[in-house]
Amino acid sequence: MTSVSPPERATTTIRRVRPTDGPALSAIYAPFVTDSAISFEYEAPDGDTMAQRALVIDATYAWLVAECNGQCLGYAYAGEFRSREAYRGTVEVSVYLHQAARGRSLGARLYHALFAILADQGRRMAIAVVTVPNPASVRFHEQLGFRRIGVIEAAGYKFGRAHDVAYYQREIGQDGRDCS
Repeated sequence: MTSVSPPERATTTIRRVRPTDGPALSAIYAPFVTDSAISFEYEAPDGDTMAQRALVIDATYAWLVAECNGQCLGYAYAGEFRSREAYRGTVEVSVYLHQAARGRSLGARLYHALFAILADQGRRMAIAVVTVPNPASVRFHEQLGFRRIGVIEAAGYKFGRAHDVAYYQREIGQDGRDCS
């Protein structure tokens, strides 16, 4: 998936994930696993694994895909934050974009669509976990109304060193419906 370069005016649609999206999801996610500490996975999952993850998450929460001219440009999803019943209204959210699709507000469009679905489900709080330092992700989340609520130092170990993660929080519900 190296040739993702949609024309500036091409229509990008946001839709629910499909079983056939696995290879494209894997291609987008793999560099975050293999080339950075943004993901704490050590091995990039293959297309079948990504499809299975996406479908399981989408059955309970939501997994959205941004697509243009049949090409998957990115995805966003929400999943369980913690397993205890009282956390049911809180979700952990993530967004990943193909490198060629960054800087076009696509991540924001994915999150806004995701928040609307989550609000309809009765979810009220979104948590984003960001490996820091990561100025682009921090800026992105803060521009979307997330606020930093804490840091876990040395939370993960990858590429021979420990990495901190910052937690960001944003209300959803009515706020999620009012994003433009």
